[in-house]
Parts: sequence; C-alpha cells; structure tokens
Amino acid sequence: MTRPISRRAALAGLGLAAASAGCLGRTENIAGRDPPSQLTLEINTTPADADPNGIRIARQLEEHLTAVGVDVRLNTVGQTDLWRKVLINQNFDLYVGQFVETEPFDADALYGLTHSKFVAESGWQNPYGLTEIAVDDALERQRRVSGDDRTDVVGSLQETLCELQPFSVVAFPDALTAVREHRFEGWTEDSRPLSVTGLLELDAVADGSDDGGSGSDGSETNDSGTGGSTDGNASTEDAAGGDDGTLRLVTTDDRITENWNPIAAEYRKYGTFTGLLYDPLVRADGDAVVPWLAADWERVDDDVLEVSLRDARWHDGEPVTATDVAFTYRFLRDTSLGSVETSVPTPRFRGRSSLVDDERVLDESTVRLTVPDVNETVAARALQVPILPKHVWSERTGAATIAGFELDFETTEAVVSNNPDPVGSGPLRFVEAESGESVVFERNPDHFLVRPADSEETTDPRAGVPSRYRGKPAFDRLRIEVLPSDISAVESVSDGLADATVSNLGPASVPLIGRSADARLVSGRSAAFYHVGYNVRRSPLSNPRFRSVVARLIDKSALVDDAFDGYARAAASPLAASPNAVPDSVAWDGDTDPVHPFFDDEGSLDVEAAKAALRDIGYRFDDEGRLLSRGQ
Repeated sequence: MTRPISRRAALAGLGLAAASAGCLGRTENIAGRDPPSQLTLEINTTPADADPNGIRIARQLEEHLTAVGVDVRLNTVGQTDLWRKVLINQNFDLYVGQFVETEPFDADALYGLTHSKFVAESGWQNPYGLTEIAVDDALERQRRVSGDDRTDVVGSLQETLCELQPFSVVAFPDALTAVREHRFEGWTEDSRPLSVTGLLELDAVADGSDDGGSGSDGSETNDSGTGGSTDGNASTEDAAGGDDGTLRLVTTDDRITENWNPIAAEYRKYGTFTGLLYDPLVRADGDAVVPWLAADWERVDDDVLEVSLRDARWHDGEPVTATDVAFTYRFLRDTSLGSVETSVPTPRFRGRSSLVDDERVLDESTVRLTVPDVNETVAARALQVPILPKHVWSERTGAATIAGFELDFETTEAVVSNNPDPVGSGPLRFVEAESGESVVFERNPDHFLVRPADSEETTDPRAGVPSRYRGKPAFDRLRIEVLPSDISAVESVSDGLADATVSNLGPASVPLIGRSADARLVSGRSAAFYHVGYNVRRSPLSNPRFRSVVARLIDKSALVDDAFDGYARAAASPLAASPNAVPDSVAWDGDTDPVHPFFDDEGSLDVEAAKAALRDIGYRFDDEGRLLSRGQ
C-alpha cells in the first residue's frame, strides 16, 4: 500500500534532490580541477671540470629562480650528452652552453639558429623551437639586400631577437690559452689554437730546441719508464713523440678522440680539428673570404655560382671532383638521399647548405650551384661547408641500426657514425686514436698548401691562398692529449710536456700560468658566446614575457666580474663580437642590459621586483612564496 506524499514533502524532496545535484556538480567541478603546484624548471649544463664558466652561470640562475619561488633542478651532464639532449632530442627546459663559432660571424649565422623552417630539424638549427614571422622575414630580407639596407635589417633583427629572448646572451669570454713558445711560435690574440687558421699560421722555431723537460738526447724521459701519464699531466713519451716536428696540444674535452664526423652536432665544439681534416671550397680569413679547395668562383647570373676546383686528392688517393661537391650539397640536404621516407638533414651546416637549391656538374673540376636571390656575403657562406667524398659517405645513407636492429625513428648511419678512419682532403690526415686518451694526426704531404708547382703545371697550385698559409702546417704531426683538468693542462705546458692548451681555460688557471717561467697566457676575444637557451615549445617558456623575466634574473655584470674574473664581456646581442653590427639599442653600455636589465637591488637580486614582474604577467604565489604553475 502506498502512502500519499504531501505537497510540502514533495517540494522538500525536490529541493533536496536539486540541492544534492548542485552539490554533486560542484564537487565534480572541484574534483576535476588539479590544484596548482609549484613551477618546476630544469637547467642543463656541463660539470665544472668540463666547463667552469657554464656551471657558474647555471648556479647563479638556479639561485635567482629559487629565490622567486621556482623549484629548480640543476642537471649536469657530459658535453656530448648535453648537446644530444638539447640539439638532437630537444628534451630540455633551459640549458647553459656556448655557441660553436669562435670567430666573429656574419649575421646570416642567425638564419640557421632561429628560422622557423628549421623548427623540426635537429642540431644547431633553431634548437629553441622559435616560430616568429617577424624574425623569419628579417632573416630572409638580410639575405637579399646589401649595404646600409642590410645593416638596418640586421639591426632590426637583433632588436627583435633581444625582445623575444629565445636565448639570453650572457657574455663573450676571452679565449684563454697557455702556450709554450720554445718549439712553435705565432700564438697571438688573433691567431689562437682554437681555430683552423690559428694552427695553420704557426711557425716552427728556427732551432727547434726545447730546454724544458727534455733529456740530453733531445727526447723526454718518464720516471716510470712506461710512457703513460701517471700524474694527470701529459705523458713524457707522448709529449716527445719521438719527433721534434710534433705539435703537442692538451685538452679536457675528449670528444675529438672518439668521433671525427664533421656533421655530428653533439660531438663538435668549434670544429677546429675536423676543419683540418676536411676542406671547404672557401675559407673565412678575418674579414675576407679566400679560395681554398675552390681555385676560383664566379657568379654567372643572379642565381648561379660557378666553382672551379684545384687539383686535389682525398686522403685515400682518390681525386676530388665536381661530383663530390655536388654530392655534398645533396647529402647535407638529406643524408638519406631518399633512402628513408622523410629527408634527414645534416645536424650541422644546414643554415649554410640550405642556401643551395640545386647543383650541376659541368666537368670533372667545375660545378654550378644554384644560390638564388642572395647577396655576395651570404653566397660565400654557402661555400663554407666541408666537402665530403662521395665514395665514402654514399655508403652511409641507409637507416641507422643498432646491432642489426633498425631504430624506430628516421635517422641515417651518416648522422650517427663516429666516422672511423676519416677520409678528407684537408692539410691533416688521421693517424690513430685511443678513446678518452689521445688522438694523432699527420701532415698531408699531397695537400695544395704544401705541394710545389711542377714543370707541367701552368698555374700555382696555391694560387689565391694567402702567403702565411703556404707550406703549412709547420708541424709534421699533431698530437692532442686529454687531461682531467685545466690545472693539469697548464702544468703540462709549464713543464714542457705540451706546447699549448686548446680547451676553455677558466680564469682560475691564469695565476698558475703567471707563476711559470716558460708558459705564457694568450688571451683573445672569442665569438663563442655563453648563453641560456629556452625551449620555447614548452610552457611557461613558450611565453616571451616569462622568458623576459627569466632573462632579468641573470646578473651578467656580476658573472663577468666573479665567474669570469673579468676575462669576458657582458652582452645582449649574439653579434656583439662584431660591435659595428650592433645597433645602439641593444649595445651593452655600462653595467646594465639595455633590453632586459637585471632586477638589481644594490648589487643583489631584488626578489620583490622580480615577483611583481611575474604577477604582472599573471602568475601567482602560494602562502610560502612558491611560484605556482599555470598548466605546466
């Protein structure tokens, strides 16, 4: 039997149901919302032994980000792993590192570094993931115009990049090198061992004698009698090399003992030694461009360059031909040459090789390159890529495999190969290497720099090459030994076991050099600027206003004074090594960044000002001062 429900009870029941439904919906809405959490960012860089400057920049940024409430993870990895993470896998939030060009570079280098057409490629091609039409337009236009018009465009481009901050330029360090001038001379600020031309400009000391660390018979001895390094310094047997014509260099970077692939971005620093193994068609020589593997080049119409080659041979004896040149440009566009579904561009040199649309072999020593609608300066950059032998690299175009298993992503053997027994055409040939220990190169007696003209040749094989490079290199062999620290590297030079250091010396090494009677400090300005790179594919780094706040947390002046001990220059623009290319609006003046000034409170971080800037762009903090994530 049912009992009638009164109207009052029915209304009450409806009210309860309605209230319950509203509560349920509200509960669901609350439950469906993730509570805000503290913003977390990871800074990647190399450890202090590998790069004392980079870790100091990273630690300052870590300290300042933490002060404004960010949960910071400082991740130190080896140099190869850092570049693999940043350049190849693009799996990072922020990183601290150094750009790879030591000499002042043309503004067109920014094309590869920031153009959105490279956003899907690996390597030093837009590793930040920037996609900005204004940047693309300026990058394209600076390639077409010349003179004052180009100066204006490049100035505008720098202003836009400084405003957007896909990376924050921190400082241009001085290249600090310890040298010993008893056996080779020519170590000057303008001729550093960090560069190809610096090594080629060295001259042997006339008497070839070295009064430090040598035995009575001119060879150096080792107390252990084993010839190996026992104290972290260069080994005495290795240093002597049994040959007074051996140039002995020491470094803390072991990558050159493991990999000689000129297109492997993660293994190359400045490319100095692979630059001696592989010749480009032309080479930058200060402000000039000089013929190198190319005997000559000319523009036959607005879009076409015709290049004629010198008589040259690969290190295995095969002739260098126009077919090799044409192959190189096709290969740099797609290292698979169509053998995998999607093209696999080279991780290096894409900014330059992308200038060439087509190539045509006219005869064995002449090739035509289609380089449309660019000025002469940019066209010359297209000719500065390493020329590769077709008969070697065409065998590496297949999909990369590990132990016979094809990888589940598209890459090629060419990209991942260590390039054992490299076959180039350059002035040095590979001899041998012991991974992590040392590598030896020898002079290429067939190179055009050292080959005199014979009676049947109508032209000088070195025509057009500046006289200071003729007959070079001045050494018969080049030995590079890996040491564990800057200190041991400097001590090896001081003790006569090495002729020079070639890795980045930290300023702490300078007093040690000063205490040595036989070592001298060579300090030259470098274009290899330190910077903080942001992965703009990821929130909150995708927000240029957030990047602007992070940039203002970097106290560049303090880093130059404290971390670099004055051996660096703070800067805002990546072109600051060429001051004439930098407009006043982004030129460093005094102690303050002209675009993103440090939140300065009488020499310390103004935490409240930084937090206020974050609040202004919509961020909030919890009761404990932690910066809350917005959808991270």
